Amino acid sequence: MKKTSLVALATVLAAGLLPSVSYADVAFNAGVVTDYRYRGISQTRLKPALQGGVDYSDGGLYLGLWASTIKWIKDGGGDASVEIDLYGGYKGEIAKDVGYDVGILTYQYPSNKLSPSANTTELYGAITYGPLTAKYSHSVSNLFGFADSKNSGYFDLSATFDVAGFSVTPHIGHQTVKNTSAASYTDYSLTVSKDIGNGIVLSGALVDTDTSAYVGGAGKDLGKAGIVLGAKINF
Repeated sequence: MKKTSLVALATVLAAGLLPSVSYADVAFNAGVVTDYRYRGISQTRLKPALQGGVDYSDGGLYLGLWASTIKWIKDGGGDASVEIDLYGGYKGEIAKDVGYDVGILTYQYPSNKLSPSANTTELYGAITYGPLTAKYSHSVSNLFGFADSKNSGYFDLSATFDVAGFSVTPHIGHQTVKNTSAASYTDYSLTVSKDIGNGIVLSGALVDTDTSAYVGGAGKDLGKAGIVLGAKINF
């Protein structure tokens, strides 16, 4: 899918979801990465992905849509080449330097044809203290096609530091898959990014997991250590 088509898809879908607001309330983004890693696992068979999204905010309330090209569902015998994420929530402050974020996020894979369906919905909550963030996501549906996996959970810790004008973000997370303990794993990453102006952000991340992930006949370890480079423009 061409980059312009992906951004157009995000824009059209978001237009039907967002209330009538001024353009100033809406932010768009588009980008490319050398590998789309989600919770440490490649969604694109270790190959590049085109991505784009739109966000609306009003005080603490926010709504958004984000989309990316993917390969793992076709590798698994399904028929979806795009992931579409729809989310909404509320952010606020509990005390000085202590914030919270609660919301709902649904991952949709149009016409994925997998059974159980890959479509997944999670509730999440996060607490931020200074540069530190602790977040828990809880599935209220089956998790990404795993049978009987409702009530799976993902817990992650991250931090964001400014180092000589670069944003440095270490991260560790643990995915628990209900009724499929062999699929549970831990992921790690270290991301360095730089806003170079005009809304353009460049990034590089070292990503790894403690598991091997093979989907269908792809023949690649999708959880192995790797470096992911990215470029994104916000407008």
